[in-house]
Amino acid sequence: MTSPHLDEEPAEHRRFARYLQVLEAVAEGDEADRVAAVLRDQDMKMADSAVGRHLDRRAADLLTDLRFTAWAQILTEVIADRDFLTLRLREWTLLRTIALDEPWTAEELAGATDWFQRMAATTQSAASPKALRLLAERGRTRRVRNAASRQLRHRDQPN
Repeated sequence: MTSPHLDEEPAEHRRFARYLQVLEAVAEGDEADRVAAVLRDQDMKMADSAVGRHLDRRAADLLTDLRFTAWAQILTEVIADRDFLTLRLREWTLLRTIALDEPWTAEELAGATDWFQRMAATTQSAASPKALRLLAERGRTRRVRNAASRQLRHRDQPN
């Protein structure tokens, strides 16, 4: 039994896909306005998800780039009222701090989300030996502890 309605993609799925396309192609100068426009969507969860994916992609691309700080400051203002997105950007900033070997604390790393700990344990450009040792010992999940341990063993092997 089929119905013409079963084959139709829900409107929010179409909007989500369109938002991802728009954000993927956005020029740097227009990014804040486009992110703000997406966040005005009536479906807050869907909008947060689209912006979250964009934020993850851009932050990963800019992780060690000098433009990261200015980008993060601009987006911080745009996403200020969205707790999940604010936390995610804060954690990308901490990952950048680790990647650049700038000062961070064990409490910041140990108290971060599971997502962040996985990223810190698996992102090659952000894997400082100090952070990996801490995650291998005190990572919240076995997955994080194992990933950090593997990274440390890999670093210790001669090329």
